[in-house]
Amino acid sequence: MIVQALIDQGVDTVFGYPGGAVLPIYDEIFQQNAIRHILVRHEQGAVHAAEGYARATGKPGVVLVTSGPGATNAVTGLTDALMDSIPIVVLTGQVPTFMIGSDAFQEADTVGITRPCTKHNWLVKETDALPGVLHEAFHVATQGRPGPVLVDIPKDVQFATGTYAEPKPSVSHYQPKVKGDMEEITELVAAIEKAKKPVFYTGGGVINSGPAASQLLRELVKSTGFPITSTLMGLGSYPASGENWLGMLGMHGLYQANMAMHDCDLMINIGARFDDRITGRIDAFSPKSIKAHIDIDPSSINKVIKTDIPIVGDVGHVLEDILKVWKSRGRKTNSEALAKWWQQIEEWKAIDCLKFTQSGKTIKPQHALVRLEELTKKHDRYICTEVGQHQMWAAQYLGFEDPNRWMTSGGLGTMGYGFPASIGVQMAHPDALVINVAGEASWLMNMQEMGTAVQYNLPVKQFILNNERLGMVRQWQELLHGERYSQSWSEALPDFVKLAEAFGAKGILCSDPADLDDAIMEMINYDGPVIFDCLVEKHENCFPMIPSGKAHNEMLLGEAQTQGVIKADGAVMV
Repeated sequence: MIVQALIDQGVDTVFGYPGGAVLPIYDEIFQQNAIRHILVRHEQGAVHAAEGYARATGKPGVVLVTSGPGATNAVTGLTDALMDSIPIVVLTGQVPTFMIGSDAFQEADTVGITRPCTKHNWLVKETDALPGVLHEAFHVATQGRPGPVLVDIPKDVQFATGTYAEPKPSVSHYQPKVKGDMEEITELVAAIEKAKKPVFYTGGGVINSGPAASQLLRELVKSTGFPITSTLMGLGSYPASGENWLGMLGMHGLYQANMAMHDCDLMINIGARFDDRITGRIDAFSPKSIKAHIDIDPSSINKVIKTDIPIVGDVGHVLEDILKVWKSRGRKTNSEALAKWWQQIEEWKAIDCLKFTQSGKTIKPQHALVRLEELTKKHDRYICTEVGQHQMWAAQYLGFEDPNRWMTSGGLGTMGYGFPASIGVQMAHPDALVINVAGEASWLMNMQEMGTAVQYNLPVKQFILNNERLGMVRQWQELLHGERYSQSWSEALPDFVKLAEAFGAKGILCSDPADLDDAIMEMINYDGPVIFDCLVEKHENCFPMIPSGKAHNEMLLGEAQTQGVIKADGAVMV
């Protein structure tokens, strides 16, 4: 039943780790060839790999783990997927139904533990109910705001026989609203026609809606001439090379994006949830703007920021209707005011907030990513990241032209995400160039997945910006905690080249800027998994930065952008 349900749902890849409570399922997997099983080295790695697969394909990722610690090890990945709206289906084994509640070997209350970190979960106690629950699980994971679901299956249910039911369309009670209210849409179009300082603020919801939504967004931006910015999760929904692109906004967003958000008179939020990394100080967030919010999740509307024009619906459907109404009313914008708005934006851009100086014999992390971008941008490329300074630098310096090319942990900020996610992406796109931009501390959290990469000959490239520090923690300690660097470095890092070789992979070490391009090309051209140990400046800070509790127009900038302005703490308050 389980294998057939996966086949009927179009599943071709499962990430998992066997154990006693799922052996009947693994026995069935052994006897078929329709589904590939990828043996990870840790259950957290399985869920992150499924997240990478889902984010890179738009299809749900599937995970199979055993009871007890197998299920509890999956909790971090489930929470990560819930925060970032990633559709995954996790199947867990459970002790037999007659032993539930007896503290049996490897028993845990999986449904209770995972209730807060899934969209929905099920404990299946009757065999005939299993097919319907499995089909429902895929429906719930992928419809509306996507997210993780879990199905807990006792071992006696796995051994039993029953009647299999094929999936039937539209039988679920869960039917999210996808069409927006036309009165609200018309009100938004009227605001678009009058706006003097508009900005599109886009998020991961655009990507989750599918490729059509990104195309409709691009058409709307081009037609109106409005500037557009994005959250970390929305990068790629509008091309980084697009003439209306302001770059990412938020805590480490670009100066022009944050200033536009602060000064705009019409903010159109499309598929973002007003995360605190974006809003900064809520009472000072975009204080002069009319705020429109398009989101398929009704609970996101007015949860953080009071919205003037709330539109509940799928981004693709709503954008289609906005374009229809706007065109039918004559494609009007306040062109004279818009020209002045762009003039102001160009002045903000001229500050060049990502400027840095690469000098001497030490590689700056920004320089490493500039060279990585230049040497890989023409490839069929997918980028994953871990979490920390390197993640923010990757978002700032790497350009994304299309959706589903950028896999990162946004809401939960999960160190250890990027490496297993890159494995999932490479499984989905075996011929693509898949690079995980990492910090050495994050990467070590799931380093065991090198075994998975080597076993399946997955040519994932681990591009480690090694500053021998917990970089973001160290930065905050420098700026906010009196330079007291409490536990923000490790005194026992491995030799990453030897580590790669111990796993049967290739290791590359680079510490000289003059050798960087050749080393990156060596990484790209090697037909197999690579650990690239790039030794970078140890105390480089990531700017721009909105300090915690500050507004968007109170950014810290690096020294390269602030010559002639009073300096404080190695940066400048603007």
